[in-house]
Parts: sequence; C-alpha cells; structure tokens
Amino acid sequence: MNARYDLIVFDWDGTLMDSERKIVRCMSAAAADLGLADPGADAIRQIIGLGLDEAMGELFPQAPAALRQRLTLRYREHFLGLDQTDMPLFPGVEEGLPRLAQEGFLLAVATGKARRGLDRVLDETGTRRYFAATRCADESFSKPHPGMLEDILEQTGVARDRALMVGDTTYDILMARNAGIAALAVSYGAHDRAQLLECAPLGCVDSFAEICRWVS
Repeated sequence: MNARYDLIVFDWDGTLMDSERKIVRCMSAAAADLGLADPGADAIRQIIGLGLDEAMGELFPQAPAALRQRLTLRYREHFLGLDQTDMPLFPGVEEGLPRLAQEGFLLAVATGKARRGLDRVLDETGTRRYFAATRCADESFSKPHPGMLEDILEQTGVARDRALMVGDTTYDILMARNAGIAALAVSYGAHDRAQLLECAPLGCVDSFAEICRWVS
C-alpha cells in the first residue's frame, strides 16, 4: 500500500464506468422531446460530472427554470429506463477495486449522479461492497464545490493529506483542490488530457491498471 494515502475517492461516470455515450444520447433525446436544439456531443461531454441542475444550466442557459426542471425529469426517464445503451465498467475496474481494497485502501465515490442512479449502478455492477462511503450531487453540492469530499472525509475519519481524488474531468480536479486534497486525473473519460493538466493534478494516467500501479 502507498504510504501516502489511506483513502481513494473515485468519480463514477468516465472514471469507473464508460457511460459517456449513454449520457450524450439521453441528453440529446431529452432536448428533442421538449423541442429544444440538441447542444451536441462535444458540449454534453463537457458537463459530465456536474449535478443535473448545474448541467442543464450550462447546456440550456436561456431556458426558463421550469423548462430546465422538465429537461431534468425527461433526461432521468431516458437514463433510468427508456435508453438501453450499455454502460460497462472500464477495463481493469472489476479486478482493480478488490485489489485496492485488499491492499488496505479505503475506497469511496463522489459523483455528479443522483443517489437513485448511483445506487442502481452499484447494485448492477456488484461494486457496492468495495466502498466505505459514497456521496452524490443531489445530497450535497455539485462539483467543483468541495462538499462531497468534505462529507466523505468526515464519514471515514481520514485526514485531508491522506486522501486522493481520482477523476476524468476538470470538475474532479478542482473539487479536490477546493477540498485541500490531492488529485489524480485519468485521460480516458470526458475531458481531454490538455484540459486536465491545466488544473495541475499530480499526474494523468491512461487506464485503471495505471491507477492501481500509481497508488500501490
């Protein structure tokens, strides 16, 4: 076990689960359902990691609040039932999580997903048992506010300098900075390497296997 860290906090979408294609499809479908212009895949990828309220504000800034609420509800209907796009765990995650737990790390999740959505994928993937704590945007604050990380630190009793945040977006890296903890970026998710490096993470790795090697 890496002597520097006791706790590793993972983002979910784009870091543990390859859900980008489904998120893009569901957001585009929700916009079409309500007669709004499709913001496009590139724009949708940029808001992955935010809470849904914040994401809708970024994608549809001119839409009234009531319409954005309808968009949120319609997106959830697509994501939780109507859209059947596959969302596999990234290569190495299924083997890597138990390995990290066996090495003695506490593991946690801080995600822009709602609690209902996270609980669903934790159960579907059988990964719930590996996490000592999980926190969602609808029960705290959206990234990059540090609230989710602060909640996890309080729940686990781990000091800030003993924790590491791992994520695929600038929101993850900035959340970690705002919470005063270290951050490791991954290049295989929603935001590209150049964007991530601008936020000065400790490193940027290209696979989950590299995460495991980096921390071990």
